[in-house]
Amino acid sequence: MTDPARPLKEFRPRHEFFVGIDSDGCAFDTMGIKQRECFCPWLIGYFGLQPVALAARECKDFADLFSKTRGANRHKTSERIIRELLPTHPLVKARRFTVPDFPHYFAWVDDPESLLSNDGLKQAIARASDPEAKRELEHALAWSEKVNETIAQIVKGMPPFPYVRECLEKMKPRADLIVVSQTPTEALAREWQEHDIDQYVEIIAGQEMGTKTEHIRYAAGGKYPPEKILMIGDAPGDQKAAQSNRALFYPINPGAEEASWQRLCEEAFDRFREGSYAGAYQDKLIAEFDACLPEHPPWAR
Repeated sequence: MTDPARPLKEFRPRHEFFVGIDSDGCAFDTMGIKQRECFCPWLIGYFGLQPVALAARECKDFADLFSKTRGANRHKTSERIIRELLPTHPLVKARRFTVPDFPHYFAWVDDPESLLSNDGLKQAIARASDPEAKRELEHALAWSEKVNETIAQIVKGMPPFPYVRECLEKMKPRADLIVVSQTPTEALAREWQEHDIDQYVEIIAGQEMGTKTEHIRYAAGGKYPPEKILMIGDAPGDQKAAQSNRALFYPINPGAEEASWQRLCEEAFDRFREGSYAGAYQDKLIAEFDACLPEHPPWAR
């Protein structure tokens, strides 16, 4: 079987610096429309949440846009919504709604060996001997494929945030740039090509190539000094991927994306190249970022 991460593993540096860039909600203003118009309706439909649809929407917004699980894998946040957030929501309690559980699907989600993608689900379905487990996994795959289909139909003409192109143009001659994302690669490639910014990156790495931590490790680990590796992202998972590789992290603050990209273009990237980014400067940016994303939902505070 061909290793989907092979392009990352075989990548060889062309410049002194390496920059990984997240896509959804970071380079592109696509998080809101994808979560609200593509993920949420089908989460409600496929997982039997119609009687508490309003609560499900509020939980979805919090889990995927306005909390510390922003940008996490779709299967991880679906489990959080169904098992953690929905049961605590006041509307769910008031209506005495029993939130459905999907133990076989969530066992797959929680298995550290699982590849949390459509391909990973197909592999798990092929291995499943329990008919109920097979049914749940097939149902989850149908949901995930329906989401991808809806994204392809709806998410079009969404330009990158202001200053993204200017940043890419500035960084390209000085650093090796790679897209590091948990979005399916096909959707990533379509978005970056649609706006002609794929020309600035060496590789577009989606969920099929592994986690964001693995993307950075495969492409940059042992090939650049850690202080010359920078991850640009809008979610705690991006920060964790950087930290796991001892790399630096530049946050794109939710709600202040344009200002974040402008600061990267006019100030932060220069600091990265000059060696003055790590330390107090990075700590200040991360503190601002952390304040944007609470851990607990409003109804639980």
